[in-house]
Amino acid sequence: MQFDSDLTACAELVQKSDPDRFLATMAAPVQSRPLLFALYAFNIELARAPRASQETMICEMRLQWWRDAGAEIAGGGLVRRHYVATPLGQLLKPDLAVCIDGIAEARRWDIYKDPFEDEAEFDNYIDRTSGSLMWMAAASLGQADEAVVRGFAYGAGIANWLRAIPDLTAEKRIPLLDGTMDGVKALACKGLDRLYNSRSNSGGVSKTSRAALLAGWQAEAFLKQAIREPERVATGALGQSEFRRRTALMWRAATGRW
Repeated sequence: MQFDSDLTACAELVQKSDPDRFLATMAAPVQSRPLLFALYAFNIELARAPRASQETMICEMRLQWWRDAGAEIAGGGLVRRHYVATPLGQLLKPDLAVCIDGIAEARRWDIYKDPFEDEAEFDNYIDRTSGSLMWMAAASLGQADEAVVRGFAYGAGIANWLRAIPDLTAEKRIPLLDGTMDGVKALACKGLDRLYNSRSNSGGVSKTSRAALLAGWQAEAFLKQAIREPERVATGALGQSEFRRRTALMWRAATGRW
């Protein structure tokens, strides 16, 4: 699919609002980029919906709009006109679009201030957001084992969640079941274990699908950093130098390793 005005707008949104995924997409094969930009732009729009207003009903309506758009794509029929929904409807397979409803449902947690009830609810949130997004991307690009992709996405999702802790705390959220240093380390260890377990089954992800996993290229480094120095999480100090992050991305893109 050629880059029309919609896809160009999607790419610009990702570049501005999700620079890490923008870099990962630009490191992916050219033929993979339209789908990735459409999906990542969708992810940004959906993540914004719960913060669109102080009125919870308006936020719920914004999420419902995307649930309805996802149902249209899944139905294989006419998809509403929107600069993200339109290209997404053209590029995403209908059987994968059913994931959109689950992602939107998980994002309802972002509207309210309630903490996660238990580990199962927290894991479900990470899997439906990070896991479903990466699964839709990987399965759209080629053959992939869903459990392997979701396992890797869980690790990447935990890494991203730990990086977001300062912002979530500033919003008066309670993002962790156990916010102690030991709790942070345990969560990072769990994410790293899931990431490593998925890599041990890397044969389950085809070469063409691996472009979808490039988005998690920094996850291992962040998780290891959180395990060594959990105090970095609360201060928003997880990170790598620009040279190291770009070098790591280029290496993974060139070797196909994730």
